[in-house]
Parts: sequence; structure tokens; C-alpha cells
Amino acid sequence: KAPGAVLAWRNAWEDFIPFLAFTPEIRKVIYTTNQIESINYQLRKITKTRGSFPSDEAAIKLVYLGIRNIETHRGGELGTGTQGWHQALNAFAVQFPNRLPL
Repeated sequence: KAPGAVLAWRNAWEDFIPFLAFTPEIRKVIYTTNQIESINYQLRKITKTRGSFPSDEAAIKLVYLGIRNIETHRGGELGTGTQGWHQALNAFAVQFPNRLPL
């Protein structure tokens, strides 16, 4: 019924296979892009109104403050309110030991 979709899957299959090595909890956080797009939108809104920055450090400070503000509005530091984040964080800790501060 959809030969274009089948062709797209076949062409991207080698790139997609590594994604399947992650646990379902991690995969869900990776493919749930609504939260990521929302954060990107907030950061674009912050930087767009400024025009130009006197230095790279000024831009970094503004983005840091914006992220800090987003975290307080979206449910805290861990995962910025992403559903299923605690399960994914546990799966990350198991799959990538000694990389996360616990």
C-alpha cells in the first residue's frame, strides 16, 4: 500500500538498528520529541529577541538562564517533566554505569 514508506525504512534500516539496542524505557524518551521541541522553542524565543550578543559568554549565560527557567516551569531538573523519565534514568544508569551522578 505504501511503497515509499517501505523504501524509506529499507534505506534507513542500518541507521535504525542501533536504536533497538536500547531498552524500551530509553527508546521512549529518545523518540518522544514533544518535550525536546518545546525546550528548543523556548530557547529560540529567548535568543531571537536579543538580536546579537557581545560575546559567546553572553549567549551561553542567556541560554543557561533560559534552561534554568524552563526547568522550574516544567517539573524540575530531571528530564524537565518528561513522562517516564525516572524509568529511563534507571535504565541509563544500568546500561551506562559510572556515567551518571547518583
